[in-house]
Amino acid sequence: MIERKKTRRIYIGDVAIGDGAPVSVQSMTNTKTTDTEATVAQVNALQAAGCDIVRLAVPDMDAAMNLGNIIRKVNVPLVADIHFDYRLALEAIRQGISALRLNPGNIGGEDNVRAVVKAAKERHIPIRIGVNAGSLDKVLLAKYGGVTAEALVESALQHVRILEAQEFYDLKISLKAHDVPLTLEAYKLMSEKVDYPLHLGITEAGTARTGMIKSAVGIGALLAQGIGDTFRISLTGDPVVEVKVANEILKSLGMKEYGPTLISCPTCGRTCIDLAGIADQVEERLADIKEPISVAVMGCVVNGPGEARGADVGIAGGKGEGLVFRKGEIVRKVAETELVDELFKEITSILEEEK
Repeated sequence: MIERKKTRRIYIGDVAIGDGAPVSVQSMTNTKTTDTEATVAQVNALQAAGCDIVRLAVPDMDAAMNLGNIIRKVNVPLVADIHFDYRLALEAIRQGISALRLNPGNIGGEDNVRAVVKAAKERHIPIRIGVNAGSLDKVLLAKYGGVTAEALVESALQHVRILEAQEFYDLKISLKAHDVPLTLEAYKLMSEKVDYPLHLGITEAGTARTGMIKSAVGIGALLAQGIGDTFRISLTGDPVVEVKVANEILKSLGMKEYGPTLISCPTCGRTCIDLAGIADQVEERLADIKEPISVAVMGCVVNGPGEARGADVGIAGGKGEGLVFRKGEIVRKVAETELVDELFKEITSILEEEK
C-alpha cells in the first residue's frame, strides 16, 4: 500500500484533489476551443476513456467567450489554460470554467492579479501554478547556472507567494520538464516545502512510443513515493492515448481499477503456437470491456496455468492446441484456432456472474 503525502484538499468541479482523494487523471484537448462541436466530441471521448479533468487552450478572447458553449454540453470539469492576458482569465470565470491554469507573474501587474484572484475567490475557482523548464526567468537561470530543480521550485514559489499575498490558497502546483531525473528532483524538493496538491507531468515527453515510457518512469516513480495528487501524460497525438496510459500507470501501482489486465507470456523455445498473434487478438477484443478482469495468455502448457494462477481466466498453448483455464484450474483443451473464442466464452461467463 502506497502511503500518500498529506496535502490540502481542493476541488475542480466535483473532483476532489489532495488530502487522500484518489489521484485524478487529466488531459488536454488539441482542438480549437472556438470549434464547439469538435471540442465537445474530444472532451466526451476523453471522459469515456477515463479522464477526470480536461484542460482547454484559451489563446484569445474568441476562445474564452466560447467556453460556456462547451461547458454546457459536457459532464467533466474543464480547466482554462491561460497566458499573458488577465482578461482571458476573467472571461473564462464568467463563462463558468471550473479552474484556471496560469502564472500570476505573467498576466500583468498587481492590479490584474488582484482582479483575477477576486473573481476566482467569488466563484471558488482554483488556480494551478504551472512552471516549465523551458520558460524559466533569466534571473533564475543566471542564479542557478541553468535549469535546475531548485530554479523550478523557486520560480513556482514566487508565483505562489503572489497569490498568497492576496490571501488566495485554493491552488495546486506543477513543475514540468522533459528531463525525468530533473523532474523527479524538483517534485521531491517541492513536496518537502509546501502542502499544496501537486500536479505531475513530464512535459514534451514525445510521441506515444517514447513518451509513454518517460512518463511511466517519471510519474510512476513519484506516485510510488506518495508524491502527486493529479497528473497528465503529455504525448504528441491523440489525447485519448494519454488517458489510457495514465490509467494503466495507476492500475500498475494498485491505485485504480481500470478495465482488463492482460498478462502475456514473453515466449520461449517451448512455444508452439502463434502466441504473439493470439495476444494481439485478445488485447483487441478486451478493448471493449470496461470491467476489471485479469486475463492471461501463456505460451506453455507446462507452466502456463501455474504462472498465471492469479488470473481470472487464461489460455496456455500446446502444439497446435491449448488449455483454457480459470483461476489456475484447467477447464478444457481446444484447438489453437479456437483458443481466443473459447477464452472469451469464459470471460463473458465471469462478467455475467459478477453482475
